[in-house]
Amino acid sequence: MRLADDERALSRVLLAPAVLYIALLVGGPFVLAIIYSLTSISLGGHSFNFVGLQNFQAALRDPSFRRALGNTVLFAFVSQILVLVLASVLAIALQREFRGKWLVRLLILLPWVAPISLGTIGWLWIFDSIYSVINWTLRYLHIFGATTWPIWLGQPKLAMVSIVTVQVWRTLPLATVILLGGLSGIPQDIHDAAEVDGARFFRHMFQITIPLVLPISLVATLFGFVFAFTDMIVVYVLTRGGPFDTTQVLASLAFFKSVDGGDLGGGAAVALFLLPVLAAAAVGMLHMARRAEVT
Repeated sequence: MRLADDERALSRVLLAPAVLYIALLVGGPFVLAIIYSLTSISLGGHSFNFVGLQNFQAALRDPSFRRALGNTVLFAFVSQILVLVLASVLAIALQREFRGKWLVRLLILLPWVAPISLGTIGWLWIFDSIYSVINWTLRYLHIFGATTWPIWLGQPKLAMVSIVTVQVWRTLPLATVILLGGLSGIPQDIHDAAEVDGARFFRHMFQITIPLVLPISLVATLFGFVFAFTDMIVVYVLTRGGPFDTTQVLASLAFFKSVDGGDLGGGAAVALFLLPVLAAAAVGMLHMARRAEVT
């Protein structure tokens, strides 16, 4: 009874399992990555010598790392801009009542519920150089001529478009649900007052809806950035960083360098470069969200 009466002690006891879980799941590998990045450790090797910042310096001199860094930023920004726009449109549409609304919500949520590896394998067949349903459909509609047959995963620009498309397909459901919750939280009195004042659709949208839902939109965007920067499943399944490293991102480069290449120290150094980028993005977006809430 004493523990139940002491709210501070009870809160600590209840939070302890979650804190321990996060510490073991995130803190342990993070500390291990820092240790590895400062050593010469490799798969199958016996050396564990301290090398300081040599792995980081080697990564900065590597053209593949610089290309992967640029691809990561491009991949994350383009995909999340598209997700934010499409999620806003879907959330606004789903607020209205129409027949089959439950089915539309189910179809929107399916990409998030389904295992991403299986979904990406499906996209791998969609982009296949021979069986691509996109190419065959566009040829059947006479949009593609007899000599037009894009190799979606074999041409650098098309490969980047392909992985961005799959990333948008994957993260769109989560952003839609978050924005739908934000739109539902706007009091109906505000919408009614805008109608009484004669506010038309665009004025209502840009002066009322968007400013009020901006903080939650930034949170959804932040989640999307974290997924885009840290996940490598889409790139690994579709292109494995090709062709010629034109779709390589930092997460996949760290994997190939450490696991396939055996350089655990170099791979850990590449992975740790994600930390300042994500920290800067998180601080900036949370600051913008706080300012939006205040205003």
